[in-house]
Amino acid sequence: MSEEAVQVNIRILDKDYRIACAPHEENGLRESARLLDGKMREIRKTGRVIGTDRIAVMAALNIAHDLFQLQKTRAVDSGELDPRLALLQERVEQALAAEEALDASGERV
Repeated sequence: MSEEAVQVNIRILDKDYRIACAPHEENGLRESARLLDGKMREIRKTGRVIGTDRIAVMAALNIAHDLFQLQKTRAVDSGELDPRLALLQERVEQALAAEEALDASGERV
């Protein structure tokens, strides 16, 4: 059974928008709108970018850049974790194999 979309009113840079989304996504949509509104207001405040369209593009580029940097950082962190996770997995498998061997022999320590 699919969820019926809800209409959410958001305000970005003093303009109202009505957006449809799934009920469980409403909070995320509102947070995203607040983030975008904040970025656009920061850009407008500098006075170097004029026009709502240009401000929106600059905000989108800033948010996309932040996302890209976060993804890059996670990829590096994941790359550092992979060898350690493999080593831990190997140790767990060895311990389980040793436990199975003890169970098969009927001995207990």
